[in-house]
Amino acid sequence: MQWLQRSVGLAIIGLATLGAGALWVAVAAGDPEAGHAPDEGLLFGIWRVFYDTEMPAPRVLLAAVGVALLLAAGVAGVERRLLTRARRSEDGNRMPLAPKLVMTETRGEYAGEVTITVLIPAHNEEGCISETLASLQSQSLPPARIVVVADNCSDGTVRLAREAGVDVYETVDNKHKKAGGLNQALAQVLPGQGDNDCVMIMDADTTLDAGFLEGAAKRLTNDRALMAVGGLFYGEDGFGLIGQFQRNEYTRYQRDLRRRRGRVFVLTGTASVFRPRALRAVAEERGKILPGVPGDVYDTIALTEDNELTIALKTLGALMISPSECTVVTEVMPSWRGLWAQRLRWQRGALENLGAYGLRPQTFRYWMQQLGIGYGVIALAAYLLLIILMILATSNWVWFPFWIGIGLVFTLERVVTVWRGGWGARWLGLSLFPELFYAMFLNVVYLKGIWDLSLAKQADWKHVVQTAPGSRAEH
Repeated sequence: MQWLQRSVGLAIIGLATLGAGALWVAVAAGDPEAGHAPDEGLLFGIWRVFYDTEMPAPRVLLAAVGVALLLAAGVAGVERRLLTRARRSEDGNRMPLAPKLVMTETRGEYAGEVTITVLIPAHNEEGCISETLASLQSQSLPPARIVVVADNCSDGTVRLAREAGVDVYETVDNKHKKAGGLNQALAQVLPGQGDNDCVMIMDADTTLDAGFLEGAAKRLTNDRALMAVGGLFYGEDGFGLIGQFQRNEYTRYQRDLRRRRGRVFVLTGTASVFRPRALRAVAEERGKILPGVPGDVYDTIALTEDNELTIALKTLGALMISPSECTVVTEVMPSWRGLWAQRLRWQRGALENLGAYGLRPQTFRYWMQQLGIGYGVIALAAYLLLIILMILATSNWVWFPFWIGIGLVFTLERVVTVWRGGWGARWLGLSLFPELFYAMFLNVVYLKGIWDLSLAKQADWKHVVQTAPGSRAEH
């Protein structure tokens, strides 16, 4: 079945190409209208311009809008139906974390106040671990316990953690990086946890906003069927234009989640809280319903362990949320090379996860997302290619009022969706074309991920170390 997993990316980009081809056939159907020379006029009485008022036929416009709305409504409707079915499931063998089952099992039982133990996987994080621990210790609801999971650290990470007064767990013979280290630590922590003794997994390069833990504890207290609370992350300040690109991207992601009313897409690895019941269920189902080694919470094969764990929990019927009060600040990549390596791992990891889980109701939304990205690659490349062709094919610049109007609407969308990010984010959105080329960069990464996956090329981890405040080194 390995060949099937390797062909996931090709299947997705193939479907996207078919969709784009069908749309092109629909638009090009019928006899083409005879060409005509552009009109000429004077702008402000001094500027001679050529313009063309031609626009697509009404049937094409209606078809484009109709298909887009139909697809969006269809995906949202199917997702809601699947979510409702999971919540009402009574199948304890296939969905042991389904809310209806959990509520029935815990009815009339008091498991105590919600507490949170924080595990921080760390590999040579001396440049940022102190700030991360300080953000935890200054929470309005302090954690019950903080454990730094030190994995093959050769710098001052362990010393700084102990000086901060937190526990340190040093991994033993770990060859599976972050996922392997967390599996070792969770094997020590989970057996002693009650139903309300929750566990947070938090990256060492992340700082929590002040009310994160209090907000998560309140959600978990009010709903005993809730199995996990994910954070909403936004990018740290600094690192010039490349930093602002990433902050804009994260701001839009936050906005999307808020519009989904907190429904989780991915439980972010930057900071997420889990009930012990959820993590134990995942470990128990590894090698059965879920891929991975029996007894492991994290699948050590997965490149994107947070995405994989989210799909695992959804497969088991878990109820999860990413509420607006749980926000975190995470690092941004300081260079294009670092960004390339990070996104290549994300994209390829997401595709590999789909290959491992296959076509299941719980992966429907993720398949649609990948299909949308694949179509976006084709659409953006075609858009830029047509602009280049027009420039090369005409001796005079011709203005198209209809398409200028469409472009203004798109620009407005770029600005509105990053409004919460401040004026830097808004000016970058208003400039439009830099963000389009940033999107094209991510599209190339996406295609590289498909290429590597199809050829079964070995994936590399890139680790960014904060050597000093505002300074990074890639390893």
